[in-house]
This record gives sequence, C-alpha cells and structure tokens, in this order.
Amino acid sequence: QVQLVESGGGLVQPGGSLRLSCAASVSAFTIGAMGWYRQAPGKQRELVATITSGGSTNYPDSVKGRFTISRDNAKDTVYLQMNSLKPEDTAVYYCNAGRYGMTYWGKGTLVTVSS
Repeated sequence: QVQLVESGGGLVQPGGSLRLSCAASVSAFTIGAMGWYRQAPGKQRELVATITSGGSTNYPDSVKGRFTISRDNAKDTVYLQMNSLKPEDTAVYYCNAGRYGMTYWGKGTLVTVSS
C-alpha cells in the first residue's frame, strides 16, 4: 500500500506560480512512473505531467512550457512547478504513482487561479 499526500495548492492570481508537492509513504526508489492529474468542476480527470523512474517527462500541450514535473527520490517526493497560471488551470490536482503493478492516488489539492 502506498499513501500519497499532496500539498501546495491555494489561490493564485493569473500569471502567478505555485509549486505542488506529493510525498509518498514508501521509498520512491521502489516506485515507477509518477504523475500529476487534475479535475476541474464538471470535467473529466486529465493528465498534467508524468515522470518515469529514469526521469523522462511528458506533458500535454495545454501545460507544456509552463509546468515542470520533477522527483526527489531521496525525499520520496514528486513536485509540480506551475508558472504562468491561467484561470483554466483551476482544478483539484491529484498525485499518481505506479508500484509493482498497482496504481495509487492521493486525495488531491485545490488550485484556484483567479483575480
């Protein structure tokens, strides 16, 4: 079993930045790919960013160039640096991790982009 706890969400103005963190309850060296997803009100959950155990990253066009995912295996933590935030980035952001064929999710952290 893997517990994932997200933090760092909040209210930010358009154009601002936030950094989300996701701490895992097990060694990140035993985790494969990790990722961030988001779900806006009335919409389906969508991919935001993924990072493999080797550090390869993937982003959809909607966030490419603005968001950066990284992981610190020594701290069992994955990060999402979000810059140039837009109102349409408003959503609950969820952390995701794969380990030994199982997929785990955190409970999410709310990001609101508004003036």
